[in-house]
Amino acid sequence: MAEEELELNETAEGGKKKSKLLIFGGIGLVVALLIGGAIWFFMGSDDTAPVDGEDVSVASQSDPKNNVEADYVGMPRPFLFNLPGLDRARLVEIKVQLMVRGENDSVLVQKHIPLIEAALLTTFSGADVQKLSTQAGKDELRQLALLNVQNTLQPITGNKIVEKVLFTGFVMQ
Repeated sequence: MAEEELELNETAEGGKKKSKLLIFGGIGLVVALLIGGAIWFFMGSDDTAPVDGEDVSVASQSDPKNNVEADYVGMPRPFLFNLPGLDRARLVEIKVQLMVRGENDSVLVQKHIPLIEAALLTTFSGADVQKLSTQAGKDELRQLALLNVQNTLQPITGNKIVEKVLFTGFVMQ
């Protein structure tokens, strides 16, 4: 009889161990799945569908360069120019930096600074005071400056090496 009780106690303890193992194993599995899901969510693909009106071919062309670290090339001096207004002429000062991808593009931009300055000054001097009074007008001028710089550098470098024109200072008096 004592042997039977001993066997029952061992079996009961073994069953408890198995049930504890199953519970902790299940909890561990759930935690591992949650961690894996969180990693997938935060580290997953950043690919987004193109916005309405966005050209798919432009998005696919810019993807390889986006993997390269951005470099910022500052223009050596701010652009200072007069713009005629309705009641009086306005003095405008714009500080500009150009965003490029990679060290090679940064060197190319620095090499062609005089050409870029001429293109930007031509763009800025043709601006309208009324438009520059609004944020939308400043954004439009920034996009126009980007297109002008890209079109100026395209024949010389063979590609559009400037990705963005950034206004780091803007004063209009």
